Amino acid sequence: NRRDKSDSGHVNIRDDDEGHLIYVPGDILHHQYEIRRTLGEGTFGKVVEVRDLRGDGSTRLALKIIKNVEKYREAARLEINVLKTINEKDPDGVNLCVALLDSFDYYGHICIAFDMLGLSVFDFLKENNYIPYPIDQVRHVSYQLCLAVKFLHEIALTHTDLKPENILFVNSDYNIVYNHRKRRDERVVRRTDIKVIDFGSATFDWEHHSTIVSTRHYRAPEVILELGWSQPCDVWSVGCILFELYLGFTLFQTHDNKEHLAMMERILGSIPYRMAKQSKKTKYFYHGRLDWDERSSAGRYVRENCKPLRRYMVSDEPDHQQLFELIEKMLEYDPKRRITLVDALRHPFFERLLPEQRISDLPSVANTSSKS
Repeated sequence: NRRDKSDSGHVNIRDDDEGHLIYVPGDILHHQYEIRRTLGEGTFGKVVEVRDLRGDGSTRLALKIIKNVEKYREAARLEINVLKTINEKDPDGVNLCVALLDSFDYYGHICIAFDMLGLSVFDFLKENNYIPYPIDQVRHVSYQLCLAVKFLHEIALTHTDLKPENILFVNSDYNIVYNHRKRRDERVVRRTDIKVIDFGSATFDWEHHSTIVSTRHYRAPEVILELGWSQPCDVWSVGCILFELYLGFTLFQTHDNKEHLAMMERILGSIPYRMAKQSKKTKYFYHGRLDWDERSSAGRYVRENCKPLRRYMVSDEPDHQQLFELIEKMLEYDPKRRITLVDALRHPFFERLLPEQRISDLPSVANTSSKS
């Protein structure tokens, strides 16, 4: 299934069986980008570190090389369209979304160039043995996340796939600090500046809205119940992410819809009767109540592994209480009543940001687009 193609007669361009470009370090793409190493891969293709041969040749970029497969090509075109819109609405890149630097088609592989960034907040957590972030770092990261996603909402976009893997530290260098109480070394990231990435599923208000969006653990109830979704589904995801940064583990650890809803009820209280009645997913409910047997093994699992939200707080200090109050407002079942990011940014939790962490008076794009 491998295709040989000749580039200017002498370079052999080949794909593997899955449609990934076959490359080795030193290969030059588009007469401009020299491949250094692989940074990661996904269903869509691979991400490599490249050296930009223009200028003094010292610039390192991240290049996303899409598989030579039509459905991934089409998704990449949509992502480029979103990235171009973000660049137009925010030419200075102040809104903390990763900026598109270049894109081109290399023998059927769409390639997208970005600035080199650090580890994702997920990978840093994982490499740090899932030790959660200190609350001041949670505050700064969540503030920036709210700003970035608020900007997307103002330009009529919903990201739909917010998760810790899609939030990257600009630089993930760290100090090692010895924790005497726990008798262990811990990594503490030096700078908590972040960028939001992966606009491959981002959807404009006027575009077709797929029935199911988001990665399972971050999926809002209106999506599971197929009640239709818009910007508030991102806010739900942000609430789940804040919890995870604070505790180091996922709030909704499940792969099944009904179990997911049961976990929500255990943690957040019962699903509004009106939402249950409106849902086409009648198989999940009996007379408007979740049809869930607490005595089954799944029922025991949920009871033993989940507890009401506030019982996850590790301290009663005011900033911990404020964080949980904010998470609670983000995890409001009814998307119409769920807090907006404009209001989230005014929440008392963010009052204790350091002055240098505050991004003053971001240019609002409300005048250039439909306000959502």
